[in-house]
Amino acid sequence: MSVVIIIQARMGSTRLPGKIMKQVLGKTLLEYQLERLSRVTLADQVVVATTSNDNDTPIVKLCTELGVAYYRGSEDDVLARYYEAATQYNAQVVVRITSDCPLIDPLVVDQVIGYYLEHQNNWDYVSNTFPQLTYPRGLDTEVFSYRALQEAYHEAVDASEREHVTIFIKRRPERYRIFNYTYQRDESMNRWTVDTPEDFELIRRIVTELYPKRPQFTLEDCLQLIESNPDWKLINAQIAQKLVK
Repeated sequence: MSVVIIIQARMGSTRLPGKIMKQVLGKTLLEYQLERLSRVTLADQVVVATTSNDNDTPIVKLCTELGVAYYRGSEDDVLARYYEAATQYNAQVVVRITSDCPLIDPLVVDQVIGYYLEHQNNWDYVSNTFPQLTYPRGLDTEVFSYRALQEAYHEAVDASEREHVTIFIKRRPERYRIFNYTYQRDESMNRWTVDTPEDFELIRRIVTELYPKRPQFTLEDCLQLIESNPDWKLINAQIAQKLVK
């Protein structure tokens, strides 16, 4: 089966515009994410799904320079953009990653994909974020079938279901079999996603400390670093995750 990672990415952000192109050690956050996702062994391809908005041309330019596949679609109808990208790149299994997760761990992504592939007769949607988050926020991985995405694309009419790719699926547990892939303990109090200046400062510190020594650093490396620097947790502790309305 063709497994395609699709990253939704755009320059627009209400709290931190242009966040994915911010640099640490001379590389953009999106570059770090793409480098890490290139090590996912169970994915056949990585695609960046951005918008047709001129503001997002820098994303396309970066993808072209790095030889990464991309698709440009609607800015507001993210579900359509996602579906069209999956269709163009012949995805049978879709892995949803958002571009605000530069510390995404390829080992974790492989684990979630692997579970889905081994149990796809039992589950339609597998993620490590729903209905309960146990991983640090920023390692979010969702895996589902192209068929489920296609159904959502054709049937979703609610605005939030068009804006958020998997809401249609998650709101229908009577129709879609949903599995929550959990970590060995609850580490959800850690926030490693980038949506605010405070978030970026924490990510900057983690990357600056770990990347020069071990470019392929893992979730566990990050946790150990935070444990050694407990005050770092306070940098973005007050930031609330945006809720889907």
